[in-house]
Amino acid sequence: MSNANQGQAVERPSGDLPRLAVGVDLVAVDDVQAALANFGDRYLSRVFTDHEVACSSGEGAVRARHLAARFAAKEATMKALGPSDRLPAWRSIEVRREESGRCTLRLSGHAAELARRARLNDFAVSLSHEGNLAAAVVFALGRSEP
Repeated sequence: MSNANQGQAVERPSGDLPRLAVGVDLVAVDDVQAALANFGDRYLSRVFTDHEVACSSGEGAVRARHLAARFAAKEATMKALGPSDRLPAWRSIEVRREESGRCTLRLSGHAAELARRARLNDFAVSLSHEGNLAAAVVFALGRSEP
């Protein structure tokens, strides 16, 4: 590691600086499986879009793992957006699965408005699940000045 700038002020370029926001969340698959057992379609339609439900095929724990990862992505997105007023509706944050298998995020409604206000316009999401845990990481990029 170089000490070349030790004790010296480092000048930042003026103008538009990049902005990065990160959100991470971990969800217990059992919790999602219990919600499915207790509330069924009411839970699905309140939290997930039709696309998310269609992409979460399988039965029992297999389906719950896919849905738990998407739920974690919604929570991680909210953390990256950092709402100061009200939280966006669950369905306004959608995890889209492309033909390649890659997942992306689509924001609408209040979630899209929060992203606009925070000047965040490029999102990346990564989902994972292992055993009883599902995880998601969301990176949001934008500009610090209008």
